[in-house]
Amino acid sequence: MLLRLNWSANFTDALVDCLRKDEMKQSTELETAAERIGDDPLISVILAVRNEQRHIEKVLNSILHQKTSGWELEVIVVDGNSSDDTQAIVTRIGSVDRRVRLLVNKFEKTPYAFNLGIERSRGDYVCILGAHTTYAQDYIATCLDELRTHNAAGCSGRLIVRPGAEGLQARLIAWTLAHPFGTSTGSMRTRGAGFADTIPYPLFQKNTILAVGGYNTQLHRNQDNDLSQRLRACGYQLYMTDKTSCEYFVSPDFATLATYAFTAGYWNFLSLKVNPSSMSIRHFVPAVFVAVLLVSLMMLAVSISVAAPARLWLLAPALLLCVIYGAANIAIAFQVTLRERSLEALLMPFALFLLHVSYGFGTLSALMSNAATEPDEALMERDTGFADMANKP
Repeated sequence: MLLRLNWSANFTDALVDCLRKDEMKQSTELETAAERIGDDPLISVILAVRNEQRHIEKVLNSILHQKTSGWELEVIVVDGNSSDDTQAIVTRIGSVDRRVRLLVNKFEKTPYAFNLGIERSRGDYVCILGAHTTYAQDYIATCLDELRTHNAAGCSGRLIVRPGAEGLQARLIAWTLAHPFGTSTGSMRTRGAGFADTIPYPLFQKNTILAVGGYNTQLHRNQDNDLSQRLRACGYQLYMTDKTSCEYFVSPDFATLATYAFTAGYWNFLSLKVNPSSMSIRHFVPAVFVAVLLVSLMMLAVSISVAAPARLWLLAPALLLCVIYGAANIAIAFQVTLRERSLEALLMPFALFLLHVSYGFGTLSALMSNAATEPDEALMERDTGFADMANKP
């Protein structure tokens, strides 16, 4: 049952629940003991989708063919009012395999889908997966083993970036997003195994998600960063393993990449206002780059109308930026060219520049407009009862 609760009220309750962590651990130990005497745990996969008729059957097949020795599986597809055949495809698959259930997310935003799926799930563990990704057959099983081994609240496998379509643009975008210079060394796409601040496509202990109040429905992007920070603030750990992996299919063309990057940069500013601790310096480097670029271009324009000595000083920032950024781009392009044995990678500087500029302009746009998330009044009717669920015996 959906309850009319404000997320901020739930979050306050969640902070109180952090003080009950010892009780939660005792509950987890009892669950583990039950598992040892023969009760296989149930893992609930939650898949938030909207207009994914091109991908939904492939990803569901990937999930349904997971190796499930020692645990049971249910798949909850939460559809955001798709206007294509997504719901029909899920219904057809669910009629054959009863492990698949379809729910409708009338608010059409990702965090609502996750919260609805978690609320309706029956498992002791929840696995938050994506529709543009396929998963190794041992993905969930390995994440479960690694979660237990490392005593973590959440665990994910390594993310491998793949082109989202055939063609040069898709390949350039995949190489760009898979490189640390494109997305930083802290990105989920470039990070190696170990304890992490946030993890992609994670398996969670369900009780830990309930303890911190679920996903923040104010954040239509970066809700995973926010949740991860609140988990870590309560003393829980997140782990990424390199013993399994998933393949993530990225933007298929430059127009889609630019839109994605602008939106991601825009929501970084909103996320900073909602939960500053969930963001890091690397999220705002593109904005600084674009700001410096704009200032340099303005100085370059002014230099045209001034005398020679002053002109040199006005030209210097633009020249220095071009040399440093250009040299880094060219070096990376050659590196990827040698690795991939493809001359196409020499065109990577165009994709890198588009990614960084679009991302940076997104953040600056939100900053200049002082963008804000929806007010709490708009959320009163749109939240799930996580505080109530967390307090259930």
